[in-house]
Amino acid sequence: MNTVLKQIDRRKAHITLRINGEEVEVSFSPYKTLLEVLREDLDLTGTKHGCELGECGACTVLVDGQPLLSCLKLALECDGCSIETIEGLAAGPELHPLQAAFSDLGGSQCGYCTPGVLMTAKGLLDKEPNPSRERIKEALSGNLCRCTGYQQIVDSVQEAARVINRTTVNATAVKETTLDEQRARA
Repeated sequence: MNTVLKQIDRRKAHITLRINGEEVEVSFSPYKTLLEVLREDLDLTGTKHGCELGECGACTVLVDGQPLLSCLKLALECDGCSIETIEGLAAGPELHPLQAAFSDLGGSQCGYCTPGVLMTAKGLLDKEPNPSRERIKEALSGNLCRCTGYQQIVDSVQEAARVINRTTVNATAVKETTLDEQRARA
């Protein structure tokens, strides 16, 4: 990670982050965690403040594509990093397949753990498009939920994987058809 700071003194640090695809410059107290900067300085409150010990997973975000417990990471260490939060998961008004599956299958109840679970699941599906049920359980083992009993969470991730894979296959077929049509005309 790039830890070169633009400016730092005892009171304020100034770094650049790429948050949900948008470059953002932020100034904050250098002792703040990434979670605190997201919530307090950038008003991205979807990432939840849970245990502050890295045990519950409620604060999970993706940093350079990897799930990370934002309560354990100093924001200073994220200079130049790409960060994905729950606010960036949907594409405008259209829900991400994970969000839709959680809604349809009861993957969230009170909703407090849901942002962290969704971001962890997204990190998994980005790297493993068709994970086994056991692999999903393993990937989500650091995310605690007191409401659902996990069955609906795993079912929701599996359904989202099916939808994403079906969409990817359809998009690939359309591209191949377009290429074949262009070759036939040439």
